Amino acid sequence: MKTITVPACEIPVRAEVDVLVVGAGPAGLMAAQSAALVPGMKVMLIESRGILGGNMTIGLPLLGFLGRKGNEIIKGLPLQFVERLREKGLATHHRACPLHVSLTMIDPEGTKRLAFQIIKECGIELLMYVFATDVIMDGNTVKGVIIDSKKGREAILAKRIIDCTGDGDIAFRAGAEMAYGNENGIPQPPTLMFSMRGVDSRKLRDAIADNPDLYDIDFIPNEFFRTDDNCTVVGFRKQIKKAREAGYEIPVERTIFMTGMAPDEWWVNMSRVNGVDATDPEQYTYGEMVCSDQNAEIVRYLKEYIPGFENAYVDRVAPFMGIRETRRIIGEYTLTEQDILNCSRFDDVVAVAGYPVDLHHPVGGDCSLYWCPDSYDIPYRCLIPKKIDGLIVAGRDVSMTHLALASARVMGPAMALGEAAGKAAALSIKDNVKLRDLNVAGLQTALEEEGVYLGR
Repeated sequence: MKTITVPACEIPVRAEVDVLVVGAGPAGLMAAQSAALVPGMKVMLIESRGILGGNMTIGLPLLGFLGRKGNEIIKGLPLQFVERLREKGLATHHRACPLHVSLTMIDPEGTKRLAFQIIKECGIELLMYVFATDVIMDGNTVKGVIIDSKKGREAILAKRIIDCTGDGDIAFRAGAEMAYGNENGIPQPPTLMFSMRGVDSRKLRDAIADNPDLYDIDFIPNEFFRTDDNCTVVGFRKQIKKAREAGYEIPVERTIFMTGMAPDEWWVNMSRVNGVDATDPEQYTYGEMVCSDQNAEIVRYLKEYIPGFENAYVDRVAPFMGIRETRRIIGEYTLTEQDILNCSRFDDVVAVAGYPVDLHHPVGGDCSLYWCPDSYDIPYRCLIPKKIDGLIVAGRDVSMTHLALASARVMGPAMALGEAAGKAAALSIKDNVKLRDLNVAGLQTALEEEGVYLGR
């Protein structure tokens, strides 16, 4: 590759803070709020987009708030966030689901507004439309980040940095050891969500419930859908087969859509571009373009083959693809799929999760699901990259295997990990210790005082 040499230059320091959170998705929002609730902490949150909430704003349900036994396992700040939305009619209850264990629908626009409100309430300094493009290192310790924006290059110095980019951008630039995708380096594929309105939901629900032989549904009894309640519909494999025989090009093996907040609103989760590396802008661009074309065909399929969609129309398209997997750190501990299926418990637990291993195949158009009998712990060590200090990670870039991440990548666990990372960052400053040397028992006590469920 051709290269050029850029002359050295002085970069202005925009801010010096205690805790800097990079990325304002589900994990980043919780991390910033959690850190800011520790008295005396100066917290800054930066985001490359012009909205807060990340995947909470693209039509996906919140998954993982309930365990297999129906108990709430995601509490603390994430639950408070949902309850504040629910008070305004902008979120549903947590509905137990035989397939996804539980799901909670939220209003994307209401989520954005609540996020801004919480930022103001907590006194968090917010900066959007900036990319963290490099890190400032002192040996193996991260001391700050370099940001780029229309204003130019600037530096932000921080005592602790929380990487909530989803892609491990800060850890990667700091030289942390990283993993990517499966054993062949292929990640789970992304999806571009869109919503349809004008769906005859009563006709859809009754058709599914009345015709189990015709309308095949994965794992869930067809009668489950009779009730006017939030749900995810996964199946209709026979309908996809018929459509393909008629010349339709459908990229997945299953029809997947879920209720929105309005009675006639359903969000569709069916586009798929295998092999896309979302850390490469060229590939990311290609994925967005392909998903857009796929969605046009999917709309045509739904209107023709799925009862209730005959007069439906596209209402909204998500502002960006939902990315399931890119980089993951190699941390002090790597959570495995065996840990999940065995309901493993850890002394340094900082979050409890119960969502199944939900693997969208990196090759092909199908999915596989594997459930644990109850729930499992995520240890603090998964958030700490090996050999790098001053940095903690939260969200889907934590230290897990490819299959383990297929469970912990969803937003409920991501939010819980964000809360744990934010509290850990603040307490490590308060106690003047490295993040890897933090008294985890004290962190656990602080989290439990905030309402976090740690299964103890």
